[in-house]
Amino acid sequence: MEEASLSPSRPGTPGREGDTPLEPPTVVRFDDVSKVYNGATTKAVDGVSLDIRAGEFFSILGPSGSGKTSCLRMIAGFEQPSSGRILLDGVDVQGIPPYRRDVNTVFQNYALFPHMSIEANVSYPLRMHRVAKHEIDERVSETLALVEMEELRKRFPHQLSGGQRQRAALARALVGRPKVLLLDEPLGALDLQLRQQMQLALKQLQRDVGITFVYVTHDQGEALSMSDRMAVMSTGHIEQVGTPREVYFHPNTPFVAGFIGKANLGRGTVVLESGATVGHWGGISFPMAADTPLGPCAFSLRHESVSLSDGAGDIAVRGTVEEVVFLGDSSEVMVAVDGVTLVAKAPAHIGFALSNGQAITVSFKASEVVRIDG
Repeated sequence: MEEASLSPSRPGTPGREGDTPLEPPTVVRFDDVSKVYNGATTKAVDGVSLDIRAGEFFSILGPSGSGKTSCLRMIAGFEQPSSGRILLDGVDVQGIPPYRRDVNTVFQNYALFPHMSIEANVSYPLRMHRVAKHEIDERVSETLALVEMEELRKRFPHQLSGGQRQRAALARALVGRPKVLLLDEPLGALDLQLRQQMQLALKQLQRDVGITFVYVTHDQGEALSMSDRMAVMSTGHIEQVGTPREVYFHPNTPFVAGFIGKANLGRGTVVLESGATVGHWGGISFPMAADTPLGPCAFSLRHESVSLSDGAGDIAVRGTVEEVVFLGDSSEVMVAVDGVTLVAKAPAHIGFALSNGQAITVSFKASEVVRIDG
């Protein structure tokens, strides 16, 4: 039998020096997919179209009730679309049961068999598929090594920490070498420090194995730190798809701007004045790129883009401190400026020195103000 590897070459890698890299093929496709649960009056998923590429770490991010978990369950086969199609490797999987799809799922609650050792848990999928014993032994050892669990293979789930149990669940999902690994908020039960450690471990693991990861979360930090690309969902719709940097710095909608990170949001307008394109937000005016669409719009300005000094940006305005919120390593300072409240993120010691009602100058770069339709 030809030896299979858990570390396939990354899709899109050129075969010869000088070749132009090809875009990786689509491995998961949503084609105008909607889902309505029995008895519901609204759609859990509403007209979603989406391509997920082979070999990428793709996150679906959104608040509770946004439809992200429903999308994951439809890929897995635990739910069926009410309309539209889901294709895996170009094949419409409508009606194909979960066990016949080349995908595996890792859940938040680990779902390990408590009466089995970690070694037995990981080997279980292979034994169910009647894989030869020598191959089971090789693949279990290889997979446990990937998740750094070799020395704990004889232990039982109750003898492990939460992070170790999650690694064991990952190993069991990976040992069958699925085309796609689905992860349903797998870090939600872990404490903050362990979640941060597991984020790094998950991303490195995905790079090592080269399998497509589809990761569902409501935690923006997880999505931003691990994803190659991400989809932001709200009320069953996709608001935006892009790289973490694209979504963070160039939000398409007010929802994305407010949900990803922290931003100052407000209504304004863009007009032509003496041949120049100018934005007006309350009583604040600032130049904008010449090709910026004119008319009413929303503006977004990240908290960290607002400085409590007049030398950090090309737009400086006077205001009054309304409130200072201490966050530990930093402070959020709310400043009333010409009919707009701007929040600035500042070092904690600067926040300590301010008091409500104090006059202050805030500044920002006009280039960091994002115009948003809506």
